[in-house]
Amino acid sequence: MIDSQVLISLPLVGNLFSIPPGLDHVAYLELGKQVDSDIIYLDMMGQPVIILNSAQDASNLFDKRSAIYSDRVCATMLKSPTLLDWPDFIPVLPYADLWRRQRRRMNNWLNVRAVRQFDNIQQDTIRHLLGHLLDISSNSKPFEKVKHHFFFAMASATFRLAYGYRHISVQDPFLLDAVESTDHVFGATMMNNFWVNILPVLSYVPEWLPGTRWKRTTQKWREQKNHAVGAPYEWTKQQIAIGEFEPSVLSALLQDHKLVSGLPTEDRDKELKELAYIIFAGGTDTSATALVSFVAAMITNPDAQAKAQAEIDSVLGYAARLPTTSDEIQLPYVHNLILEILRWQPVTPTGGAPHVCYQDNVYQGYDIQKGTMLFGNAWAMSRDETVYNDPDKFEPDRFLDPSVPQLPSFGWGRRKCPGMHFAEASLFLGVSSLLTAFSFSRKKDQSGNEIIPTIEGACNSLTMVLKPFDFEVHPRSEKHRQLILENIPNE
Repeated sequence: MIDSQVLISLPLVGNLFSIPPGLDHVAYLELGKQVDSDIIYLDMMGQPVIILNSAQDASNLFDKRSAIYSDRVCATMLKSPTLLDWPDFIPVLPYADLWRRQRRRMNNWLNVRAVRQFDNIQQDTIRHLLGHLLDISSNSKPFEKVKHHFFFAMASATFRLAYGYRHISVQDPFLLDAVESTDHVFGATMMNNFWVNILPVLSYVPEWLPGTRWKRTTQKWREQKNHAVGAPYEWTKQQIAIGEFEPSVLSALLQDHKLVSGLPTEDRDKELKELAYIIFAGGTDTSATALVSFVAAMITNPDAQAKAQAEIDSVLGYAARLPTTSDEIQLPYVHNLILEILRWQPVTPTGGAPHVCYQDNVYQGYDIQKGTMLFGNAWAMSRDETVYNDPDKFEPDRFLDPSVPQLPSFGWGRRKCPGMHFAEASLFLGVSSLLTAFSFSRKKDQSGNEIIPTIEGACNSLTMVLKPFDFEVHPRSEKHRQLILENIPNE
């Protein structure tokens, strides 16, 4: 571990100005190179922070010592009543009874066996997505529309899973509030995005002072968050009351399920609102983000696209049918391509919300004090040349070697994403269906030369946000166009 004094350390602020500018996940990797260490200690205005750039170190602490490293810290932007006022947001709950209750509920519905009952939801969602993409295949600048439809599709699936809310539209107020609130909270949890997360006393600054526009904006976010969490919950309760509800996680829990028995009504409502929302937020943002990265991979690596499509055609037939989850075992290259997407552009580049040390601990001879924040920098792990040969290259076949590990895309230990099995099914159906029906290609300049876009991150967030890039998307043939149209579900 590199002691903070090796870096620039200033009174009061500590190593705050030692972090290179730019995206956090890239900055932490560069910082590790500068100090020649995979474990970096930072003093961030008195808050001890450790960056883990090695998958082995992250596993040693978060997996093998999960009882000690499963706590969380709630950023001031979230916990302050004057800001977002969202201390019960499940990803940042402390390692205590409330978190355990919420985790048991999610595990009950999202474990590897239970999640199979939702395959029909995911299949319908993806087939609607294919139909929407047909409508924009002639668009010369499709990035924003394709991205929007990816998020809309994943939101449709997770809303139906969580709330039983089926007939969602692109401009649905439930959807718009929920998506925007997710963007806000994922940005607000990033320590370096808001000064108040580093200097909590700023939460007490009056809104009328110059330079506090951020605080007034946050108050608007809070109002929107309250509606995003509360409105669809109340809708589901109303549907149950009149006997016109679709089966969902929330409808089951609201009908005297054992996992909420004994709770006062007020506590039950408060906890289930957060539970349903995180099923939406966690399942939507990460899966849609991975699909955007899939398109980036296909544009920059057309040989991988062609190889995947050849495998699909050999199993399903040419424009004969669309894939189902049962096809995955027969499509090993597509499976490895998805693993490589998750490695090449990690969905949560800094490893998600930071882990926090629950009690004083010693690792490799270094004292780690209670309350230390630890980031598992998935981006650095994905670029580890001792693990991945030529790590910047997109190469699905690297996973043919059983000694090459998957990137820990869903976190570690007791904080591993409980919705990972739902997400894996969504990604397989999404990627395999898109490859079956469409081809993604590069745009050409006026001379007819292909334009290879630059793929890079846009901003700091819990999930990877890519800058827009140019491409074209078209059905692979007229037969594929007809295949899409014939399989759009009737609702």
